[in-house]
Amino acid sequence: MMQPRRSSERGHAQHGWLTSYHSFSFASYYDPRFMGFGPLRVINEDWVQPQTGFGTHGHRDMEIITYMLDGELSHRDSLGGGSAIRPNQIQRMSAGTGIRHSEMNQHPKEVAHFLQIWIEPAQYNVEPGYKDHDLDVASITGQLGLIVTGDRAEAEARQIAFIHQDAKMYAGRLREQTIKHPLSTQRKAYLHVARGEVRVGQHLLGTGDALMIEKEAELALEVPNRAEVILFDLN
Repeated sequence: MMQPRRSSERGHAQHGWLTSYHSFSFASYYDPRFMGFGPLRVINEDWVQPQTGFGTHGHRDMEIITYMLDGELSHRDSLGGGSAIRPNQIQRMSAGTGIRHSEMNQHPKEVAHFLQIWIEPAQYNVEPGYKDHDLDVASITGQLGLIVTGDRAEAEARQIAFIHQDAKMYAGRLREQTIKHPLSTQRKAYLHVARGEVRVGQHLLGTGDALMIEKEAELALEVPNRAEVILFDLN
């Protein structure tokens, strides 16, 4: 089963300094048909204007991944950490027992464009933590490369992000090719097109579109030109 989630049907918020599209119900946007997909709870596509951002606020018991597309985003947190991430980087935050942080675009001119992803954890009340990760660009170019996993040993061996959930996240920067990726019929998968255009069977997906997948043994992606995609493998 494959069900498209069209970009044009997403929730939308416009706050001047922030433009945001919500794949799932979030804040003032509510649609009972789209409350999440498995443990995947939030995919927000955000544009934050220069010298603005999210003031200090709190989270708990959520795995939060920030995937940069353009610009830069700086954070400060209640653990004493602070850094800026840019394209070719992601940030993982395990909110656990509770954490407070701010996220600001400190660049004087460039808009920060990113995906913020929330995954519900399998373990609650873990010790909160942050970590920035440089993406292995070669591993996600022309193929789907693993960038987040719920397997701690795998995360350490590959030097990728670890989350407290049985889930994997892949990224791919693809161009004029067909990719085949194995899936488990006992799990869910969610494909999000960050940029470009791909075809999966009868479904043509453009920027911001997604595909909810269940009971499929394989994902076959046809890329007519170029695209950047994110794939979630979910319990």
